[in-house]
Amino acid sequence: MIKPKIKSATAEKLKLSTLKIVESYASQETFLQPLNRSRLPSRETIIAILAGVQELIFPGYFGILGLDESNINARTLNLVCSLFDDLVMQINVCLSLEKQDKSISLRHSEAEKAALELIEAIPTIRKELSLDVQAAYVGDPAAHSYDEIIFSYPGLYAIMVYRIAHRLAKLNIPLIPRIMCEHAHSLTGIDIHPNANIGKSFFIDHGTGVVIGATTDIGNNVKIYQGVTLGALSFPKNEDGTLIRGKKRHPTLEDNVIIYSGATILGGDTVIGENSVIGGNVWLTTSVPPYSKVTIEEPKTRIKTSITR
Repeated sequence: MIKPKIKSATAEKLKLSTLKIVESYASQETFLQPLNRSRLPSRETIIAILAGVQELIFPGYFGILGLDESNINARTLNLVCSLFDDLVMQINVCLSLEKQDKSISLRHSEAEKAALELIEAIPTIRKELSLDVQAAYVGDPAAHSYDEIIFSYPGLYAIMVYRIAHRLAKLNIPLIPRIMCEHAHSLTGIDIHPNANIGKSFFIDHGTGVVIGATTDIGNNVKIYQGVTLGALSFPKNEDGTLIRGKKRHPTLEDNVIIYSGATILGGDTVIGENSVIGGNVWLTTSVPPYSKVTIEEPKTRIKTSITR
């Protein structure tokens, strides 16, 4: 396709606009990277890393087809080595942004250690996700097989990404965990912060609109439905008006809790006791003892029928 020739007057305006755009890069009024700053991580590479780890967690379901006993070792080793290289590079870039006081060799060593720890944790992550798959199968009568859950359930994908990102967050790796979880958020509508603590056999049914905040603690065998918010109350501030960070702001769900759709549970002091059931559209900012059932009053329904003859 031949591009139309730009008129001379328009070309001059484009040159002027270009100069203004480039000048804005050096402005202190915009939150953009100065040209002399370190390289930024590649979001595309981080998403590709996620896909590679997913392939290692669920071999045969994603990525290379035709795996068997004759080629599994070689193909897996090739993928592991490629992932390691990409992880080291991206972690190193992120460390250089937030830990500039450390030497290049020290940051590279830290990046290699973190990348290796994540890869070494993959068998453990596989066990965790196996329990999550089982929880989905047991908890959803519409599920016909484990295959269906692994291939198609958005809740499982969001949980998988969280469990990968959480490992990196625990290693104090900046940026990458949030990029991973926000990628899953954009695909599934499920927003899980990588710093949240989530136990075994976790199931998110349907999932759209679920929000799980950074300091949330979730026990084992917990099930939540779409539209559930595990959030914070108003944020405490310092005398200068800046937010106080690092405090517990989000609720705790103990073991065997079920939260139905549309429920909102807020506050760092709010604890939902074990084996409790929180009904749909409930709003909670106070703790609930174990074995509780919390519902709202059923609204009155009016049905008007008009028959025209």
